[in-house]
Amino acid sequence: MRHEDLLRVCLQNLRRRKSRTILTVLGVLIGCCSIVIMVSLGIGMKESQERLLAELGDLTIITVTAPQKGHGKKKLDDPLLRQIRSMDGVEGVTPKMGFDNYTCRLLVGPGKRYVAEWATIAGLDTAQMDKMGYQLTEGSYPATSGEVAVGQYFAYNFQDTFRPEGFNTINRWDSGFDDQGRPLPPPDPYFDPLNQTLTLEVETQEGSFTLPLKAVGAVKEDNAKGYETSDGVLMRMEDLRALVKRAAGSGAGASPAYDSLLVKVRDIQQVEPVETSIQKLGYTTESMESVRKPMEKEARQKQLMLGGLGAISLIVAALGITNTMIMSISERTREIGVMKSLGCYVYDIRVLFLSEAGAIGFLGGIIGCLISFLISLIINLVSLGLAPENLLPAALGGPAVNRLSVIPPWLYLFAILFSIFIGLGSGYYPANKAVQVSALEAIKSD
Repeated sequence: MRHEDLLRVCLQNLRRRKSRTILTVLGVLIGCCSIVIMVSLGIGMKESQERLLAELGDLTIITVTAPQKGHGKKKLDDPLLRQIRSMDGVEGVTPKMGFDNYTCRLLVGPGKRYVAEWATIAGLDTAQMDKMGYQLTEGSYPATSGEVAVGQYFAYNFQDTFRPEGFNTINRWDSGFDDQGRPLPPPDPYFDPLNQTLTLEVETQEGSFTLPLKAVGAVKEDNAKGYETSDGVLMRMEDLRALVKRAAGSGAGASPAYDSLLVKVRDIQQVEPVETSIQKLGYTTESMESVRKPMEKEARQKQLMLGGLGAISLIVAALGITNTMIMSISERTREIGVMKSLGCYVYDIRVLFLSEAGAIGFLGGIIGCLISFLISLIINLVSLGLAPENLLPAALGGPAVNRLSVIPPWLYLFAILFSIFIGLGSGYYPANKAVQVSALEAIKSD
């Protein structure tokens, strides 16, 4: 038989028993919907976890510290810096030092009107900031002596000394939240730090001194790189070491070792091997991998569990297909005998029954995917809010859209192929049974 004839006979047989075909397709449809929706909920859960981790900062950053806080034999120095930079998968490395041992404050504006009673100051290799994944909200990175970058919310640390106590600060959280629970843009601070000259006032045992600073850029907040990206000051390592030496005065000794190293790898999958290599050198490391891995494992387990529950429904539907095909054989015994008597090959009879079973699986898979899309859309619309403007985000998602159900294209393809496979698998036994029917006995059959 030609392929066109097989297809035509297959469709005729399915239409001839419409009620049975519809009920069997309905079983496959329900199974397909179950597996797609269950897996989509697991994917949505994983996507929410990844978004939560991303809010905590760059997941490809490793913080390296020396054992015994640098008082032992292991030091964070330039030879170690070069060694880590040569490791496979490392994209950038910068040393980092703080200015925590001294009391300091920042003054800005005419007559030093605006005052920050404390300041987080960090020194690093500013030439590596771009490679390290620092992002500027405006301006540029520090390049010469006296230039600094400030954190995204640096200006909110300042008090207005011309205003009464209790009314002299601006809280960046005062703007509140929108209907989706997302924070609204903060109110404007008292001043723009990039248009002002900052004065750093440092208290030491030998007295105090001031240092003018020029903010040339504002860095986007990223807690994985340090809290200074939120409300602190980032300066060149050379400038910070000169500042430390000046603050130490006559007690200044040799240049101290770095407080820590920040290591950025090219891909999140390379965090663990690079971290292990650094630990083998005898140094302590810290990254988001210790948080991400358990969360990823938990999400994968839930995906498997939800997918398994959906697969059970599809397997039950497979039993329905098997039952339908066996009933079809018992009703079409005479037809099978006539086909054999007319010279129809055993192969063609087997293919005919397998085609009918596969067609049932295909139809159930296609319709099941369409209904799954609608169910997923409704779930997301309910979670985001039943409003017309949420229709497109609920369907397609987006960077700031937190969907409960996420169906990637590959899941639709998998569901359709799996439904066809279930149909073919369910029809294999009935097809073999059909070809074993004796032509003579089949013709005698009523």
